[in-house]
Amino acid sequence: MRVALYVTCLVDLMRPSVGFAALRLLEAAGAEVFVPEGQTCCGQPAWNGGNRALAVDLAKKAIGELEGYDYVVIPSGSCADQIRNVYPQLLADDAHWAPRATALAGRARELTEFLAEVMPLTQMPAEFAGSVTYHDSCKGLRGLGIKQQPRDLLLQVRGLSLQEMPDCEECCGFGGAFSVKYGEVSTQIVDRKCASIATVGADAVVGGDLGCLMNIEGRLRRRGDEKTRVLHIAEVLAGGGGA
Repeated sequence: MRVALYVTCLVDLMRPSVGFAALRLLEAAGAEVFVPEGQTCCGQPAWNGGNRALAVDLAKKAIGELEGYDYVVIPSGSCADQIRNVYPQLLADDAHWAPRATALAGRARELTEFLAEVMPLTQMPAEFAGSVTYHDSCKGLRGLGIKQQPRDLLLQVRGLSLQEMPDCEECCGFGGAFSVKYGEVSTQIVDRKCASIATVGADAVVGGDLGCLMNIEGRLRRRGDEKTRVLHIAEVLAGGGGA
């Protein structure tokens, strides 16, 4: 199976280890993985900020680069939601691009969704000596219906104990530009998330969106929590986040 790995901006710029972990997982599942070199942003920040023209340009760019593969796999629920749910809407009135957007949307999968449903790993390559709690990202959960897939994968990791935090489905307060425009409200929301994490006392909090994880980690450290690790699920599943 020919699979394109869409790395995402935050992974590329802030934590490339997530991209390499996703690559290892896809190869372990048996996929032939390609990373289109010209890929940039999926256009979600432009779309959320009301810059429709830029969002359209970026959507067309991504579609052109990601066609020709059996699947496109994205280690981010928010970027996967943009490609799956927004691209067809964004280009619906364009006779040339609308069918291409719809076709790509049908082949795009978030990483855990792909590994749980499309090309399951027969043996998880990871070990993790400790406990984790899982944060459900808004776009992954509500946009794509991703809930059980990451948990099923985590439970296959040798040595790992999964402890559910209260209100695991609540927003972390990031929301891209929301956290900048409404900083005080965002801080109150992420403080609620940090309190939920603290109640279970897990060694690490794990999630599928780096934006959420950066926001949570930043607030945990500002609250004085230097112990709780904050990991992308790809890092845990691939063995790069072992305690």
